[in-house]
Amino acid sequence: MFPDRSPVKVGAVREAFGERFDICDGYLNSASIGIPPASAALAVFDAVRDWAGGRAVATDFDAPVATARAAFAALTGFPVERVALGAAASGLVGLIAASATDDLRVLVAEGEFTSVSWPFVAQRAGGLVEVDEAPLERLADLAPDYDMVAVSVVQSADGRIADLDGLRAAQAGGCRVVLDATQALGWFDADLSWADAVVAAGYKWLLCPRGAAWMAVGPGLDLVPHSAGWWAGQDPWASVYGLPMRLARGARALDVSPVWLSHVGAAVAVPWLAGLDRAAVHAHCVGLADAFRAGLGLPPAGSAIVSVRREGAGARLAAAGLAASTRAGAARLAFALYNTTADVELALAALT
Repeated sequence: MFPDRSPVKVGAVREAFGERFDICDGYLNSASIGIPPASAALAVFDAVRDWAGGRAVATDFDAPVATARAAFAALTGFPVERVALGAAASGLVGLIAASATDDLRVLVAEGEFTSVSWPFVAQRAGGLVEVDEAPLERLADLAPDYDMVAVSVVQSADGRIADLDGLRAAQAGGCRVVLDATQALGWFDADLSWADAVVAAGYKWLLCPRGAAWMAVGPGLDLVPHSAGWWAGQDPWASVYGLPMRLARGARALDVSPVWLSHVGAAVAVPWLAGLDRAAVHAHCVGLADAFRAGLGLPPAGSAIVSVRREGAGARLAAAGLAASTRAGAARLAFALYNTTADVELALAALT
């Protein structure tokens, strides 16, 4: 039923930071879908084969879930007991929004990814949440007038980076800060451990299968476990039937049941990323992105995501066989740790 265990070859095998990647030249779309290390892909392949052959045992997935959770804690700088498990960023942000009381005033960036902003807007009907938008560059200045700021560390549409120092200063004045690090963790080297919550989906820069997401929660943020089920129990396998509710201590009470196969891949990819020299990864990704920007006559931006607003840019990249995406009316290119200067040259050739 299955082919041999070797990774499927779609291009030349690349070595990056000690791992192998089977990736085609010109893949610049990690802001949409990250490419797993071959070891993570093989782990998922083996798990699918066991499932298909009737050899999968539910409790066998407990260890990968725990391993991936611990690695996310290491990446964000939070204790592991402060990390909750989800399946998508919006569901985790939704727990924060649904826990709002007393007319919470929330500030978000204009054009923010809707998984960050819409969960709060959805609470307006209950009269508990007021949501305002402001330019990304003004969030830190305006934050003291709000109860909470919710913002992506790196903007999905164009790679702009939030003023983390300014937001941290606003937090010291009483404004709570919720960060979506989906477009940051895996390449961006910054301390996020001070935030009230850090959310990330794993299928982009964390190089996981879709279906694994996490939220690190600071001690000052009290959340209601609206999605509580058996996996949120102190002992999940003893929590599948009956009352009373026996919730786990810490952020695990916020867990949703894990997407098993996704965590098999996450348990390989995320610990590997957590063990890398993050400054070196950051320098590699940003160096490629800024080299590409320089080739287009643009100033450096310090981000691994580049937005190109040129007529027909997306079509020209596609015609040249490059994988990129179109967001907010512009071509979006993402330079990940497995990209090289050859990818920069291919993109520049397509556009210039």
